[in-house]
Formats: sequence, structure tokens, C-alpha cells
Amino acid sequence: MKILFYDTKSYDKESFEKQLANFPEVEIDFMKTDLAPKTAPLAKGFDAVCAFVSSDIGTETVEKLHEAGVKLILLRCAGFNNVDLEKAEEYGIKVMRVPGYSPEAVAEHAMALALGVTRRLHKAYVKVRENDFSLSGLMGFNFYQKTAGIVGTGKIGAAMARICRGFGMNVIAYDVYKNPDLDFVEYVSLDELLERSDLISLHCPLMDNTYHLINKETIAKMKDGVVLVNTSRGGLVKTDDLIEGIRARKFFGVGLDVYEEETKNVFEDRSDEILEHSTTARLLSFPNVMITSHQGFFTEEALAAISETTLQNAVAFEKGESTGNEVVKQG
Repeated sequence: MKILFYDTKSYDKESFEKQLANFPEVEIDFMKTDLAPKTAPLAKGFDAVCAFVSSDIGTETVEKLHEAGVKLILLRCAGFNNVDLEKAEEYGIKVMRVPGYSPEAVAEHAMALALGVTRRLHKAYVKVRENDFSLSGLMGFNFYQKTAGIVGTGKIGAAMARICRGFGMNVIAYDVYKNPDLDFVEYVSLDELLERSDLISLHCPLMDNTYHLINKETIAKMKDGVVLVNTSRGGLVKTDDLIEGIRARKFFGVGLDVYEEETKNVFEDRSDEILEHSTTARLLSFPNVMITSHQGFFTEEALAAISETTLQNAVAFEKGESTGNEVVKQG
């Protein structure tokens, strides 16, 4: 099987090349260009393409991939909201993903963000580097005996719930489906979670019914001084409403590893004017906001699991076998 690997980073290539020794039937061509309508025709002659959650795999891209003869889209990630699944099904293109690689990696990063903004670690780091050891502006609060609200209790949300429990927090959660392994978690309605939580951590997929889940109305229901963390999908949060809430001093702190503009590739253009007017840049202007570069998954263990599962998906497809990692349009 020949795979064209889009948007290759050095760590992607290193991780996948380590695994290729175990998959002699697979051949990969790595390229730095991301998958989009203009670059999809480059896949002509390949059986499959490998892309990330930030790639543009909408209607036009899928059409171009079909014209190029591609039969398989391999997502080296769990999310698939960037794919036109209906069009892929129409053309007989299979879509496969990596539903669980290292949920602990993302959950640990979510807690790192929560601690970072709560204990003002980003501000403290800068102050000390400037030889300022004063405690002014660094007051935080304990997580012990506070309430953590977990939105989405799949593998990552469950890992975050266990971490919060380890901190001595009271853990409540909202999910359509209750996780039977979380017997210590109290499931409540979304409204109740928003009203009771001192820390809210988002771990749900981006779908039509979760798009802009955090907005002006839901923010108004939160406690004053709440900490919000999002390591899931940028589209879960309506950024303009979040900014309004931060300005109104609703939040003690906000930690983001994802943001809406990821899908717009706004930072491909590094011009000062573009950056100045981006909502992400506006968020960075607030001292109680910490933003990281979608690195929640970025551990050695997670990358190894991603590359291995992706290649297993490719081989299973070629053999006509099912792995349970196929993505199909619901409804």
C-alpha cells in the first residue's frame, strides 16, 4: 500500500519510520504540504492519504481525492469533524481514525493548563526570569475539595476525572452516555455542571450539537471565578463570547490547547495585521489566559500509539478486515 503523508512534521516522520519496519507492505511518501483542495491531486497514484484533524478534508478535497483514485483517508488523530463523511461514503472512500492513543497524555496536559492558570505559573515564570521574586499578582486557589466538572467522559474525560479525584476534588460530569467505570463521578445536567463547577474541562467531540457549547448563555450560568480548560476542539467555544466573559472577569483563568482559528490556518500568514486582529491574539492579551499549541497529544507514548494504529488501519483496509476504527456518517 502506498500512502501520501500530508503536513509532515519531523516528529511525525521519525515516529512513523520507526513503525514501518513492522509493516513491510506499507510505503509512505512524506510531504510538508497540508491536505486541501489544491494539494489533493498530488495523491494520484497513491492508495491512501494520511492527514490530521486540522487538514481541510471537506467536499472539494474529497472530490479531488476521488479523482486521484484514493480509496482510504487515514486520520492520525481521534477527531473527524473536518471530513465530509457523506461525500466520502458516496465515492466509496473509507475513513479511519485513531480513537484512543494516549488519553492520559491529553488529560495530564489539561490538568497542567488548569494548574498553570490557577497558580499563575506562566506569570511567575516571566517575573522570575526578570529577577522579580515578588508574589504580587500570583495569588491562586486550592483544587482540594473544589468541584471539577468534566464535559464528556470518554477515555480522555475519564482520565481527567481520575486525575481530579486524585487532587481530592469532588467530580461531577455531563455526558449523554454514562461511563460505567467512573463510579465515583456524579452525573448531572449541563446546566447543573456549569453552576456548580470550580473547574470545567471540555472533553467532548465537535458535532452539530456541541458546536459553540460554551457561549454567552452557558458562560452566564457558570460560577464567578471559574477556571475553564479546553483540550478537545476549538469549535466547542465561541471565542468572541469567551473574550467578553474574560473582560467581565467571569473567569479566574482560562487554559486552551485548541482554538477556532486552527482550522482557518490564520497563522500561515505571519503578517502583523493578520495576527493583531485574530481572536487567538486577543486572547493572549489577557494575563489570566494560557494558550498552548495543540500539544496535548504530544508525548512519546502517544506518538508511538498513533503511528502504530494508523499503520494497522492501513493494513486492515488492504486485507478487507475491520478494526473498529472506521468512521461513518451517523443518521
